[in-house]
Amino acid sequence: MSSLVKNIVRFILFVLVQVFVLNQVPPLHHLINPYIYFLFILWLPFKIGRKTLMFLALATGLALDYFTKTPGLHAAPCVLIAYLRPFLINLLITQEGTEANYEEPSIKSMGFAAYFMYVSVLTLIHHAFLFLLEALQFAGILYFLEKTLLSVAISLFLILITELLFVRKQKFRTNTA
Repeated sequence: MSSLVKNIVRFILFVLVQVFVLNQVPPLHHLINPYIYFLFILWLPFKIGRKTLMFLALATGLALDYFTKTPGLHAAPCVLIAYLRPFLINLLITQEGTEANYEEPSIKSMGFAAYFMYVSVLTLIHHAFLFLLEALQFAGILYFLEKTLLSVAISLFLILITELLFVRKQKFRTNTA
């Protein structure tokens, strides 16, 4: 399956699962809102251009905004994590190492510790920015922190389950020239 078709299928599946499954789960005391749709952005190839990455993040956020009737609420955090993604990847892995030999971020390509750090940091940034935009205030800072941390924990759990259930086959490329 080509990379383009694979990413189109992922985009559709992540948005549909988010809209028709996870958004239908009532939040626990308005604290826990699981989100995994942004995993599409995190799983995009290493070599994707910055403009393409930002456009795909905007499209992902706007697709979810369309279904949830919240204009821009999900698009802004998606664009933010797409902007920060290359910087975080450069911090976690060497340029000439894994990135040149694998197509996309995964446990296999980055190692468990680096991949978990990559997913955790971007999930925390996504959720914190999303909930900050949702409330547009720091008045209930304890509520904001509690909601962010609990939602991040549930989302990370779902992301790890997704990673384990849907193993992405990646080949080690030896001739990268």
